[in-house]
Amino acid sequence: MEPREIGESLVELCRQGKNLEAIDKFYSPDIVSVEAQAAPGMPAEMKGIDAIRGKNKWWIENHEIHSAEAKGPYVLDDRFSVVYNFDVTSKAGPQEGNRMQMEEVAVYTVKDGKIAREEFMY
Repeated sequence: MEPREIGESLVELCRQGKNLEAIDKFYSPDIVSVEAQAAPGMPAEMKGIDAIRGKNKWWIENHEIHSAEAKGPYVLDDRFSVVYNFDVTSKAGPQEGNRMQMEEVAVYTVKDGKIAREEFMY
């Protein structure tokens, strides 16, 4: 698949709350995921589809998601970006009970028809 096709499908799945399905469908087994910063017990850079699934499961289990929005994709060559907006309440950790609004930009790089790298900026 081309980056635009992958981006459009990924955004649609995310809008439906099917983020884990998007990972299974579009991510390379050797995916590299880079967050803007590390979190307690979670490094900023993670590698491999199992690690990325785990990171996403952790997010879902540790946040009450009031709303989530995905805008895009915005495509350039082998990359595309998506703007995400979240309204969540943390269920654990130092932010437990705090409701927060977050916006982030994700940049995805496609190689051999799969997402090989994702980078989150916030």
